[in-house]
Amino acid sequence: MALTTRGGGGADQAQPPPAPDASLGFLTKRDTEVKLPRATRVKNKTPAGVQITAEQILREARERQEPEIRPPKQKITDVHELADYRLRERKRFEDLIRRVRWSVSAWVKYAKWEEGQKDFARARSVYERALDVAHRDHTLWLKYAEFEMRNRYVNHARNVWDRAVSLLPRIDQLWYKYIHMEELLGAVANARQVFERWMGWRPDIAGWNSYIKFELRYGEVERARAIYERFVAEHPRPDTFIRYAKFEMKRGEVERARRVYERAADLLVDDEDAEVLFVAFAEFEEKCREVERARAIYKYALDRVPKGRAEDLYRKFLAFEKQFGDREGIEDAIVGKRRFQYEDEVRKNPLNYDSWFDYIRLEESVGNKDRIRDVYERSIANVPPAEEKRYWQRYIYLWINYALYEELDAQDMERTREVYRECLKLIPHKKFTFAKLWLMAAQFEIRQKNIKAARQILGNAIGMAPKGKIFKKYIEIELYLGNFDRCRTLYEKYIEWSPANCYAWRKYAELEKNLSETDRARSIYELAIAQPALDTPEVLWKEYLQFEIDEDEFDRARELYERLLDRTKHLKVWISFAEFEASAGLGEDDGSEENKNDAGYQEQQTERVRRCRAVFERAFDYFRTNAAELKEERAMLLEEWLKKELSFGDLGDVTLVQKKAPRKVKRKRPLPTDDGSNIAYEEYIDYIFPDEVTLAPNLKILEAAYKWKKQKANDTEDD
Repeated sequence: MALTTRGGGGADQAQPPPAPDASLGFLTKRDTEVKLPRATRVKNKTPAGVQITAEQILREARERQEPEIRPPKQKITDVHELADYRLRERKRFEDLIRRVRWSVSAWVKYAKWEEGQKDFARARSVYERALDVAHRDHTLWLKYAEFEMRNRYVNHARNVWDRAVSLLPRIDQLWYKYIHMEELLGAVANARQVFERWMGWRPDIAGWNSYIKFELRYGEVERARAIYERFVAEHPRPDTFIRYAKFEMKRGEVERARRVYERAADLLVDDEDAEVLFVAFAEFEEKCREVERARAIYKYALDRVPKGRAEDLYRKFLAFEKQFGDREGIEDAIVGKRRFQYEDEVRKNPLNYDSWFDYIRLEESVGNKDRIRDVYERSIANVPPAEEKRYWQRYIYLWINYALYEELDAQDMERTREVYRECLKLIPHKKFTFAKLWLMAAQFEIRQKNIKAARQILGNAIGMAPKGKIFKKYIEIELYLGNFDRCRTLYEKYIEWSPANCYAWRKYAELEKNLSETDRARSIYELAIAQPALDTPEVLWKEYLQFEIDEDEFDRARELYERLLDRTKHLKVWISFAEFEASAGLGEDDGSEENKNDAGYQEQQTERVRRCRAVFERAFDYFRTNAAELKEERAMLLEEWLKKELSFGDLGDVTLVQKKAPRKVKRKRPLPTDDGSNIAYEEYIDYIFPDEVTLAPNLKILEAAYKWKKQKANDTEDD
């Protein structure tokens, strides 16, 4: 259409419509644009009368969703369009492999596309180009060979497999696929030739097994036997020989199978898996009804297989003897061999007590008393060379086991007594002792109803080498017998030996308390707290105070608290003292409604409150004046005081504590770092009490703000 021109010599031409994009088919970009609805502002935000669920919204959105716009499928109608399509695709693949040259998947996709176009020469060319890049990738060789096989290019496939196994002979999959192809083609000779090439590379057991199965599939038993001979020569292991022997047994060649087992037994007697071979050999003879042969094999194996690896062999042997023979005879043979091994071990190292223990257990399992006693006597003769307890700790159990054997198994009480006596005589008690041995000797005499001998043994123990365990057990025995005077004597010796032991003092006082000897118990407690050093003094003081409270000696208890405060001003002591004053003289029935209305009860309760409050005030004054740095303890004291005031009910005065309550303030303090150059800071909680003088100006501001806030709260309450 002609257009008129306007001045200036330039021509304004009408804009042509946009050309359609080739990738979108016949649709233009305007047709395929996704037009979003314009956002609208919601004016009415009140909930609708009919509510719908989110599931319904999603379902409707799915139903109203428009189908995805896809470009239409191209239909190639003539040779020229096909040529253009192939040109575009080849250009795309070439660009792709130029970008990712080392990507095997890109090459495989390219080759498969060429295969789909039935252009096998080009596909083969692509595979060859790929092999130039990644000839070590066995998957590429597999794809290449499968391509040739799929399209029935047998000679090409053979060529590919041959090149693959030559380059990658250690990849078993290539060999398996090559052989499988030859078998499918019926070329058994070629498959056998491939197997022979493979065996030249000395593959693992699976490769040899597959070769043998191949020959058996075609009925070549002699060939399979020859392969088995090469197999066991290449892999001389118990499992390969067992497999060979089972092969012969399956074909009824018993003598051949026996020769295989015999050859394996001679060759692999020192192998770590020899146990498996001997078990299989013996089971083979059992199947052949050769019981004596099987027994001889078991004996031969037990003589040569190490002890640690013969458990299964021993179990099989026992099962065999239960079924076919006399168990006692074979156990004697086994015990004799083990006895020889233990003799060899203890001869090399007589101080290896673990070997002696094993040897003794072996003899005890047989049950020969003379042999057992002989081994015990030989073992206890190996006394440790140094008089240090750590060397004697294992040795002493030889004596203990010896004594227990004589008492429980041999039932010889005189020999048991002699064993204990000789052992106690041997131990150097001046350097160290074993309380367990003294106690076992005494308990043995008690079991024999010889209390005098037991007392003599324990008395000698206390005199020669006193220990806490001995004192405790001796006192327990005398207490059980009701000899309280002996118990007192023993406790005195116990305390004399260890005056800092609070356990001894407490148990002594507990004994007197149980005997209703209040004055004696109190004297013991007084002596105990007068000691200059104690291991757990807090427990002792606590029991002494509880003793006086149980006896209703409240004045004595107060005096004790005062004495304890002279020694320590710990927070727990102050709180315990205050709790005592709050509950002193308060019985179980004093809290009933009848007693609460009684005037005498009211006076007592008032006195308790006064005394308790006085203790708290003393504690608070101490922490304020003498231990001002212990602010956290002072705050905890006020918390306990406040709880007590609340528990007093009408008699309590909460405001008295609240006036002294501190404020919590977060502060920072410097922390020196490892290098000492930079200083870090940590936050901590500080307590500011009302009676403290604030020095920092910011704290003064906080104080003024706090007073203003409190005043404002009071004015609000007045309004």
